[in-house]
Amino acid sequence: MSQLKRFTFDIRSVICINNEMNLPSKEDIQQTFTDLQYTKIVSCVDYFLDHQQGLCHIYSYPFLMRCSEYITNNYAGGLYPYARVVSLYDEHPFEHEVFIRISQSFPCMEKLTINNRYGQNQKESYRLMNDKANL
Repeated sequence: MSQLKRFTFDIRSVICINNEMNLPSKEDIQQTFTDLQYTKIVSCVDYFLDHQQGLCHIYSYPFLMRCSEYITNNYAGGLYPYARVVSLYDEHPFEHEVFIRISQSFPCMEKLTINNRYGQNQKESYRLMNDKANL
């Protein structure tokens, strides 16, 4: 791969968690891509202990794909102007601030799917916005 100047990829993997002692971090995952010196790498690793699974998402940046799936509360941020379809997944509630970050990061989003069983805990942001609208 010494002649490869640019490598565009979007990789997701799910692992079963049997031993919580040896879970790789996002830094551990990114270290496996050290040979790609001309490609910026972004990674996110989430562990869902309720389901005994880990979700790893690693991709090249800038993100050129039209679809970005399984974004969690651990979302790294950034600008994704090509993504049109976005899905959120987490076992923890998505709070208002996450939706603000998502709307700023995906300016051309056409479809949003949310997979989450829990409602927001902090509804204060919504109340503050309504109070400002009534001023």
